[in-house]
Amino acid sequence: MGALVAKSRYSDGTWTYCTGTLVSPTVFLTAAHCGARGQKKAQVSFASQYEPGSTTYTGRFVPDPRYTGKSELHDMAVVIFGKPVPGIQPAQLPSAGLLDRLKEEEKLKTLKFTPVGYGSLSPTKKKGHDQAYHYTDTRRRVSISFKKLSHRWLDLSLTAKGDGSTCFGDSGGPNFLGGPDSHLLVATTISGADDACKATNYDYRLDTPTARRFLGKYVTLP
Repeated sequence: MGALVAKSRYSDGTWTYCTGTLVSPTVFLTAAHCGARGQKKAQVSFASQYEPGSTTYTGRFVPDPRYTGKSELHDMAVVIFGKPVPGIQPAQLPSAGLLDRLKEEEKLKTLKFTPVGYGSLSPTKKKGHDQAYHYTDTRRRVSISFKKLSHRWLDLSLTAKGDGSTCFGDSGGPNFLGGPDSHLLVATTISGADDACKATNYDYRLDTPTARRFLGKYVTLP
C-alpha cells in the first residue's frame, strides 16, 4: 500500500492526500477522484510514515475514461511506473464475481475486511456543523464488518462493535478480504456517508465486469 504525495506541503504540514495499492510490479491502483482534471503524473510513496526525503516513485496517472466526476461510478485510476517497484509484493486481485459467490454461499455476512489508508483520524467538531480533519501522513489499518453488497458497491459497516473506520485521505485505498495478513484486494475505498466518518464505508468492487474491463488493460486478471 502507498500514498499519493502532493507537490507541496499542505497548510497543516502534511503531504499525502490519497491511498492506493500496488497490483502489479508497475501498476498502482487508486481512485479517479484523487486526480485533478487533466492530471498526467502522480507521485507515490510506500513509506509507512511519509516524511520529506522518503523515497517516491513518479508514474503516469490514468483515470478510467468513463469517470466523469459527476457521480462515483467508474471511480478508478492507475499510476503506471516506468519500471518495477522493488521489494514490494503486489496485492492479489479477485476473480470475476468472487463477492457474488460468497454472498450466494451466505459467507459474506460473517467475514471481516481490512481497509488500509493514510487518511484522517477522529475528526473533531469546529464551530457550527463543520469538522476538523487531522492527518499524520501515516499508514494505518482497521477491521470492519460487512453490511451490504450491490451491483458495483461493497458497503462496510462502521457501527458494529469493535469496527474501525475510514475517512478522508483513505480514498483509493484497499479493502482486503480477511484479516491483516490478507493480500486479496476486493474493493477500493471511495466515500463514507457522513462528514464525521462514522457511517457506512462505500467501496468500489473490483470483481465486477465493469471494473475488470478497466483493470484488464493494465494487469493480468485472475
